[in-house]
Amino acid sequence: FESRDVTAGLPESLARPHGASRGSPLEHRLVALTNEFFQRPASSRFPPRRTNCKLPPVTPKYGSKMPYRCTPLYGGALVCDLPDNFADVSKLRQVPDNQEVWIDKDGFTSIIFDITERVGGPGSGPEIDGRAMTMHLEDMVGTDIDSVKIWNTAETEFTRLEFKPPAYTLIATQTPKVGHSRGQSSAPDFTAIIMTLLRLEQYKTDILITINVPHIKGEYDEGDVDLELGKQGKLMGNAVEYSASIWESLKIKDFSLFGEP
Repeated sequence: FESRDVTAGLPESLARPHGASRGSPLEHRLVALTNEFFQRPASSRFPPRRTNCKLPPVTPKYGSKMPYRCTPLYGGALVCDLPDNFADVSKLRQVPDNQEVWIDKDGFTSIIFDITERVGGPGSGPEIDGRAMTMHLEDMVGTDIDSVKIWNTAETEFTRLEFKPPAYTLIATQTPKVGHSRGQSSAPDFTAIIMTLLRLEQYKTDILITINVPHIKGEYDEGDVDLELGKQGKLMGNAVEYSASIWESLKIKDFSLFGEP
């Protein structure tokens, strides 16, 4: 795995630090969207150690032949199955202690785990959790409001967690504004975003799991992607599989990672 810019192919807003403004049109749009969804019926203190996983390997899903491996995160406090062809970015450059960043060795897709302070009021519900998703997404995309389109939201279950905390996933795309690129050949036509929010209210913690999928001209078949018609294409389809693997395999081994409840 050659050292390279792990943010290549990502919009600048996805590569820069958190800290976006609030009360924007995007916030209002997302709150309305998540309100509608929730009203539907229910259907720097991290140890530098690595521990062995005992989870069984995940078999390929959706007919793919993609191998997975049990992967320790945050010194083994969390474990989950990640694609075998993803590399730990912390071996190449410094990564914040509250993050785990993994990138496809053969492409530009990245998987980011981010442990953050819980946002919003106590409890769970349309207004509280909807606004939390909004705030986290706005922190990620920054002020590029009009470049983001939300395609889907869904309630999410982490099947290996003994308790059942609230969790939600959204799928969005971010398209660079016309004439607003970094002047690089690797600038994407658009970036697909699959963001899962796992809420640990007892520990005043939100866990964000974000998969960024830059679609760079020549690196994907444009005819296979039409989200209006439900055509995700190979890159996004793979990302959905990565997400499902995480939902099915994530296990919390050491709750002291989140501090005192």
